[in-house]
Formats: sequence, structure tokens, C-alpha cells
Amino acid sequence: MTIRPATAGDLAAISAIQDAAPEAAHWNCADYLQHLCLVADMDGVVVGFFVARETAPGEHEILNLAVDLQHRRSGIASDLLKTAVGVQQTWFLEVRESNRAAIAFYKAAGFEPSGRREKYYHDPAEAAIVMRLLS
Repeated sequence: MTIRPATAGDLAAISAIQDAAPEAAHWNCADYLQHLCLVADMDGVVVGFFVARETAPGEHEILNLAVDLQHRRSGIASDLLKTAVGVQQTWFLEVRESNRAAIAFYKAAGFEPSGRREKYYHDPAEAAIVMRLLS
């Protein structure tokens, strides 16, 4: 598996992964290329992606991280996250309060809860847990 920057040719695969993951954020995939967007490429097939944007010098916000359903629990999300946050920076993200698997994943990666945003998500309305990593 290779972690590499995403290209326009990866957008259909990114969209398919995003669409199959109801717990993931659902943004316009074409916009991802304006930010740090990495894909996990397994023999020419995109099996996961990571997107983040710089919010201030030295500070980033993770917008989305998702892995194809058939490849979950195989370390791909961890590899994407480690590749992206390997530089000395501060990282933030929001995660649905009910998404216990994601919260546990990010805690294991060193993120800590740092806030809460009521009614941040829609369909259904739900609070977001804000998490922070100082790498």
C-alpha cells in the first residue's frame, strides 16, 4: 500500500468511499484537492482517504478520514493519519458524539477531547466532540 497525494483521477473513488460511510463527513469531493488530501492506494485502487486544511500557521483541522468498508480494521486509517500528522503541528477535528469507534480511534492516536459543539451535525441533529492533538 502507498500513501500519496490525491489527484483529480482519485475523486470518483474518494466519493464512493465517502458515500458508503454514513459516519463520515459528506463534503464536495472536488473541494478536497484544495487542501491536504492523501489517498491510500493498494495496487492502483484507492481504499481510503484523508483530508485536512490549515486553519492558522502551524494548526490544521481534519475534515475527513474514511476507509473502504472491505478494508477497515487493517491499519489503513492509522497509516493515513500518521503520514499526515507526522510534522510538528497542532491538529483538531470534530466527531459525532455517537461515533464511539472514531472517538476511540483518535484517542488511541493521541487526540484528546477539548470541547463540544451542540447541534453541530444534522440528519440526525447531534453534538460534535472537538478533539485536539499536539504533535
